[in-house]
Amino acid sequence: MDFVFMLTRDDRTVTDCLHVLDSVRELGITHIGFKDVGVDPTTLRRLHTQIRDLGATSYLEVVSTTREQALDSVRAAADLGVDQLMGGTWVDETLALLSGTPIRYLPFVGEPLGHPTRLAGDPARIAADCRRAEAAGCAGVDLLAHRATEADPLDLVRAARAATTGRLVVAGAITTDAQIHALAEAGADAFTVGSAAFAGTVRPAAGGLAAQLTAVLAAAGRPARRHGPSGARPGPWGERAGQLRDPLTLEG
Repeated sequence: MDFVFMLTRDDRTVTDCLHVLDSVRELGITHIGFKDVGVDPTTLRRLHTQIRDLGATSYLEVVSTTREQALDSVRAAADLGVDQLMGGTWVDETLALLSGTPIRYLPFVGEPLGHPTRLAGDPARIAADCRRAEAAGCAGVDLLAHRATEADPLDLVRAARAATTGRLVVAGAITTDAQIHALAEAGADAFTVGSAAFAGTVRPAAGGLAAQLTAVLAAAGRPARRHGPSGARPGPWGERAGQLRDPLTLEG
């Protein structure tokens, strides 16, 4: 199961994202994401360039709550040239804006509410949304399972896995080894961690960010790598998920 390091806290890109990413570059991070809010467009462009310089796959997750703001974020993602666009619920409009680009889209399923985002929807709703997303041509889905308000998180993951052959990324509120192991067993392809690593709640006694991220990697079955990203090899999701690479090390 892949681990995506989100340079985010409380659903916002951290303001010192450039420094943070530079501070963990030697860990060999290969999947790195950020949100469409929290820093200015110039900083986002510099951040994306820095991610690419590391040889990593880039993710932008849309958390804007209005249609126009969300579609503006899609345009920003296309302008940046990110590898994966996650989130948002305006599927047809988003796919139209991404037409002709190599960006793979993974929309939210269920009903995202508020900011930081919570998730409404039972397993039947999640499954139906997954089928619609796949039929529309999406590469997968973004499931906020551990922010669910109406169902057990793992029930939602299992329902999504049964309903789609696309990439299933579980995002938000993942803080423990048990959660990570359970997600793998339920069929998730990837998960994200951001706020918990920055807050030090993954391993409260472990130390700073690098120690938190190393703990997440260990739980995901990915040994930390203490040298640069050169030599990273293609991962198993090349065609279906949009040229993703094997995340030998990640923190987030």
